Amino acid sequence: MKTKKKILERYSRTADNKVMIDIAAGKVEDLYNYLDKHAPYRKKDLDQDLVEYLIDSVSEIRKEDFVIQFRFTVLAETNLRARVIMSIHNYFQYLKVLELRELAKMTRSSFILFAIGIVFLFISVWINQKIAGHYGVISKVFAEGITVAAWVSLWNAITIFLINWVPHHQQFKMYERISKAKVLFYDTVLGDQ
Repeated sequence: MKTKKKILERYSRTADNKVMIDIAAGKVEDLYNYLDKHAPYRKKDLDQDLVEYLIDSVSEIRKEDFVIQFRFTVLAETNLRARVIMSIHNYFQYLKVLELRELAKMTRSSFILFAIGIVFLFISVWINQKIAGHYGVISKVFAEGITVAAWVSLWNAITIFLINWVPHHQQFKMYERISKAKVLFYDTVLGDQ
């Protein structure tokens, strides 16, 4: 608990006690990927360092309410501010969609492995009841192999669903929080303070 408190002390707070994720940049263009230099802002990808900083900050503050505040060396015009807000919203909505696809893919894989495991389990039981007594060691080894394959498939299905699913779901929720975050702009140009 003390560690969390120390982490939160590093952040400023708004008047309504929300954590403030403060980002300083020279100008609005610095927030975007260099390769998109000549594309309209709404089509640009955010700079990966900015994305990682936001993700790390939100991970660090956990469930605390937060706002994102930008400070620029060059004062940003109102239309550029609106584009920054839209870019953050759109980019993290896009990441959320990608994470949702990954969750759907993992759920499908889990159900497929579970179904395969159940089928193998029924085949194993059937072999053990009907065939194993009549054909000796070879049929018993075959039945045991199918039993092992069934349990491996079932275990993988459970692992995917119960263990691997959780981090992806947490990422999805984080992207959603960032995409809906309030974005503020510090009106004093950096260096004038």
